[in-house]
Amino acid sequence: MRHAMEHADPAAADLDSALQGGPFHVALRAAIAARGLPLQRVQHHLSRRGVKVGVTSLSYWQQGARRPQRPESLRAVRALEEILQLPEESLIRLLAEADERAAAQRPAARSYRALLEASDVLGRLLAELESAPDGGLHTLAHHERVRIGARRELAARESHHIVRAHRDGVDRFVAVHHGDPGCAPDRMAVRALDNCRTGRVLWHRETGVLVAELLFDTRLRSGDTFLFRYGVEDGTAGVSREYARDFGLPGGQYALQVRFDGGTLPVRCHRFTQPSAAAPRSGRQDLALSGLNRSVHLVEPRVRSGIVGIGWDWE
Repeated sequence: MRHAMEHADPAAADLDSALQGGPFHVALRAAIAARGLPLQRVQHHLSRRGVKVGVTSLSYWQQGARRPQRPESLRAVRALEEILQLPEESLIRLLAEADERAAAQRPAARSYRALLEASDVLGRLLAELESAPDGGLHTLAHHERVRIGARRELAARESHHIVRAHRDGVDRFVAVHHGDPGCAPDRMAVRALDNCRTGRVLWHRETGVLVAELLFDTRLRSGDTFLFRYGVEDGTAGVSREYARDFGLPGGQYALQVRFDGGTLPVRCHRFTQPSAAAPRSGRQDLALSGLNRSVHLVEPRVRSGIVGIGWDWE
């Protein structure tokens, strides 16, 4: 006599295991396979329930390349539990557990005290360079590109500035770089790329603050515009999870692009704003990662005082 277990459905066994231990994308993929539904049919069933989700999104979800987060996406997950004949809350529970793990693994953001200390250090370094708060320049546009390396570290950034002098005699710009916790500013390199050359470079290891003079080959008169470009090679800290720029004064356009190494991509990205270091973050908005360029970006047409940045989560 053959035992009943010999006739057990392997797909059903895989599904039971995935629903118990996850992760979400494995459970979803197993459920779709167990029901024998192509993604187009799954999308059709969702549409009949008034839930709009693209086949591409469903594919990303079951591959683990994206995770449902928006209210409409979570509504789709609850509908999937019904369509795929799963226990109620089974997929939602796996999503919640994944979010809890991600939160536990995410290091705490720099404390307000640490940010104040960095601000004090920056003030002392700028005073040593005899630099005014705005250096006699108004920023018309600042385009910044950040590169995240294969170790998930802040590998480098490049800045392209368009400025206008508001007094005579301006012949330099002081760049500020604030590395991730644990960085070594003494091992960073500042590169003058266009229309400038590197002058004095100062740093403070404990706070990760680095300042560098970028010297122009001309003295600007009030009203003159000037374009220059420089970069900072970093790569000295551990895993990076965000990049932010603190604007002490309002200014012109700011564009930030974060590009990731092709071998290690985040599971989700978002932009955020913060009126000051002491204020809570707000203005969170999910950003779609470009598969071709492996990057996300934000554009602020006119910068206000405060902090703006991009954050991301690793699996």
